[in-house]
Amino acid sequence: MPQSLAAVYLHLVFSTKNRTPLLRERPFREHAHEYLGGVSKTLGCPPIRVGGTEDHVHILSRLGRTITIANWVKEVKRISSIWVDEQDIGVPDFHWQAGYGAFSVGHRELDRIVGYVQGQEEHHRTVSFQDELRRLLREHDLEFDEEHLWD
Repeated sequence: MPQSLAAVYLHLVFSTKNRTPLLRERPFREHAHEYLGGVSKTLGCPPIRVGGTEDHVHILSRLGRTITIANWVKEVKRISSIWVDEQDIGVPDFHWQAGYGAFSVGHRELDRIVGYVQGQEEHHRTVSFQDELRRLLREHDLEFDEEHLWD
């Protein structure tokens, strides 16, 4: 086969450092989501849906063929942190949390995950980010150490 093709979909989740609600203002949050999607696209990982709440982000994306998950996440966070610092929102020295959760998504599940990412504000009226992440980790059979899960 002369072409290299891939359809690998990932649901990425990460929060602001210490889950500080720095994305509280809806217009800024929506702009940040657009920017995150643009960064992901530039890295060769076209976003399908970006969403989240005041303290965390979900990115549903197709992983590019030439980038690792770790490099994709590192660059999305690095570039977007620089962008947030350049915005005049009164947040000095913005940082994302050090870690992240990346979960595989089957092609047939894309619509369901799009809806899930889209419905984050409603979802988090009753479920905390910590409980959400624990559930995702358990659903994907990922072992984790609660003591080292948060920063």
